Amino acid sequence: MGGTAEISLWRDRRFRRFWAGNTVSQFGDRITELALPLIAVSALNASANQVAWLTALIWTPNLLAILLGAWVDQRARKRRLMILADLVRAAVLLSVPVAFLLGAVTLGQLYVVAVLTGAAGVLFNTAYPPFFVGLVPRASYVDANSKLSASRSVSYVAGPAVGGALIQALTAPVTLVLDALSFLASAVLISRVSVDEAPVAADTAAPPLLRRAGEGLALVVRHPVLRASLGCCATVNFFTFLAGSGLLVLFASRDLGLSAGVIGVAFGIGATGSLLGAVVAPRLSRRFGVGRSIMVGAVLFPAPIAIAAAADGPLWLRAGALAACEFFSGFGVMLFDVNLNALQAAVIPDGLRSRVAGAYSTINYGVRPIGAVVGGLLATAVGLRATLVVAAVGGVLSLLWLLPSPIPRIRTLTPDQEAKDAEAEAERVTEKAG
Repeated sequence: MGGTAEISLWRDRRFRRFWAGNTVSQFGDRITELALPLIAVSALNASANQVAWLTALIWTPNLLAILLGAWVDQRARKRRLMILADLVRAAVLLSVPVAFLLGAVTLGQLYVVAVLTGAAGVLFNTAYPPFFVGLVPRASYVDANSKLSASRSVSYVAGPAVGGALIQALTAPVTLVLDALSFLASAVLISRVSVDEAPVAADTAAPPLLRRAGEGLALVVRHPVLRASLGCCATVNFFTFLAGSGLLVLFASRDLGLSAGVIGVAFGIGATGSLLGAVVAPRLSRRFGVGRSIMVGAVLFPAPIAIAAAADGPLWLRAGALAACEFFSGFGVMLFDVNLNALQAAVIPDGLRSRVAGAYSTINYGVRPIGAVVGGLLATAVGLRATLVVAAVGGVLSLLWLLPSPIPRIRTLTPDQEAKDAEAEAERVTEKAG
């Protein structure tokens, strides 16, 4: 399940296939992230609060991730669940252009699409951690996360610009076909990746679903690294989702007066920061340590939102401020994600991976819809600019979770460092639950 010797992932055909599927899907997602709010704003004249609800509903299924993760942990074929999730998302997204051609697109349908695609995403994400450790050697965790994040970053560079142009040329609903096709491509490629999945014991006396879910949550709460990282992630996600992508697009469109094409180009230029962050994250991690890299990312991710809030003046300056916000924030989030994802993969024991992922997602992603709804209410009450400032300042406070934890002192992911502590803690949690 992953050795200690680092290998070249470029030579690993299985990883390259998964990486290719993930990359294609990421490009499709960038189009949808721009298209859904623009459909709501331009075609359905949605208000700021309605756009915020659209963003919130995408993340709402994560509230049940703790139960879904416990269920997934008992399934022997995690890869099949990932393929199923991709196929469901493709089918749901295709319903929007079909309804558009029939002249029947409604805000209610967009809400349903948001919920169903979000639910399928939760299924994929809870099945992914065991798949990842079966695919990638432990010594290559940071490198693998860097490559996957680099693909995500490239999609942020080119995706919004291409998406903006496609939306202007084809209309937003029609461009969703491309995202649906990207999920189909991902499903095909993942189906061709063989991994040695850990067997699931056929125990007729297995603990009930709620008890298994509780085991995952107990490990997160008791483990000092997981507890601090969850508190940090949940805090930064809550505040950044006050100004979630929907409200930021709305702010750029209505307050800054930018067209869909200009917004897409600004997001694309700014997203080069994400690509740079993903590429240099392993190097910075080796030089400064995994923990310190996580801390810098936790600050640099939310703080630049204040740049967008201060945008004013001529068109080039407004678009430039939006691009600068995306650039620095993108660099920060990749530095944060690449190192934190690798650290979590190292400390979570195999038998609890999906359960921990579910418990983690319920809290970490569960605060996102809350943040989006609060953001909509706040924007309605005090305006979009003030809401962006609150998001930037509040997000930086996430650092307070990391400072007293062991994370700042962690430099490398040696096999005997945090993993043994996690295994021992997992055994205690399991024994108590039993």
